[in-house]
Amino acid sequence: MRVTMLQAICQKKERLIVGLMSGSSADGIDVALVRVSGFGKSTTIHTIAYDTLCFSSKIRELILKCSHPDTGRVNDICRLNSLLGELFAQAVVHIAKKARSELSQIDLIGSHGQTIHHLPSTEKISGVEVTSTLQIGEPSIIAERTGITTIADFRPRDMAAGGQGAPLVSYVDYLLFSHPEKSRVALNMGGIANITVLPAGSSENEVFAMDTGPGNILLDQLIYTITGGKNRYDLDGQRASQGKVNQRILERLLEHPFLRKPPPKSTGREDFGEVYLHWVIEMGKGTEWDDLITTLAEFTVRTIVNSLEMFVFPYHQIDELIVSGGGLRNFYIWHRLEESLPQQRMLTSDDFSIPSDAKEAIAFAILANETLMGQKGNLPRATGARHSVILGKIIPGRSV
Repeated sequence: MRVTMLQAICQKKERLIVGLMSGSSADGIDVALVRVSGFGKSTTIHTIAYDTLCFSSKIRELILKCSHPDTGRVNDICRLNSLLGELFAQAVVHIAKKARSELSQIDLIGSHGQTIHHLPSTEKISGVEVTSTLQIGEPSIIAERTGITTIADFRPRDMAAGGQGAPLVSYVDYLLFSHPEKSRVALNMGGIANITVLPAGSSENEVFAMDTGPGNILLDQLIYTITGGKNRYDLDGQRASQGKVNQRILERLLEHPFLRKPPPKSTGREDFGEVYLHWVIEMGKGTEWDDLITTLAEFTVRTIVNSLEMFVFPYHQIDELIVSGGGLRNFYIWHRLEESLPQQRMLTSDDFSIPSDAKEAIAFAILANETLMGQKGNLPRATGARHSVILGKIIPGRSV
């Protein structure tokens, strides 16, 4: 690798970077093309174009199959790694065309990949304590097909330093949303919901974060199941708005041990995936589908609000809640959050020129920029790491 070529990218006043993200709902690839200048607290960005490329039902089902210990097979996972690498590369080509940009003009790609399994709890194997996470979508294929230097596999370095590997977007929240006088919480409602707490005038060492529990993951999978794959989400929260909360089921859901665990903490499909949803459906036998949908939407609301009430509000007076992610489009969840949090002004990331649907893809473009510039990209109070580290692995493009 010619280091001088990477140095030349670093020395540019502005860099064009593509961010790629596929979340725990496994519904598709979020891709964003971003113009980035500076690094760290001097970072400024402009989003040029973004899109979501939906997976086919076949690919989504293969991802879900590979993500479950009972059905995941090593040959399927191996092939899926390459397949997703090809699809991520196609997403880069797509967004370049949408932005009327040439691939040769793009400096860098930051790819989160697709999480297959996330195991942040320590387990001893042959006397060695290990934690592990696996994101696939082969970055070597992305770099080869596009010719663009690609940075990927961000989570393992944080875990190697004793962290949970998540949430990583909290560092980006700190760069984009921290304020000298206002205390804020950035709430991202993807498949899993997470919050970043940004006290007024805080330094990196004062920012903390956590996953709060399910965001869209259970709702989306329930909609997919009951419509036979015809629909992948509850459009605008219409069905949630028509149903009634089943208090008996809700109280059982709120007993999940993860919800009482203090931060730092992270979760995923391992806790709130297909097995958990099957248990919910069995428990709700005889319940109208819309009522079950409403109950799961309320579960998302309650886990967010309870996390704030247990772990944030006793220590910080929060002025603003900045919301992003697909859950933002569920009006039932939005209105219930407004009702439950009357003391906080609710905003969206769009109010800060960060498109809410592209927020996580943009975040990994920014994290790639931090890595390129030799900057550490995790917040130890957010992930539980012993210290901050530079994240990711660099795959040179054809011109490097």
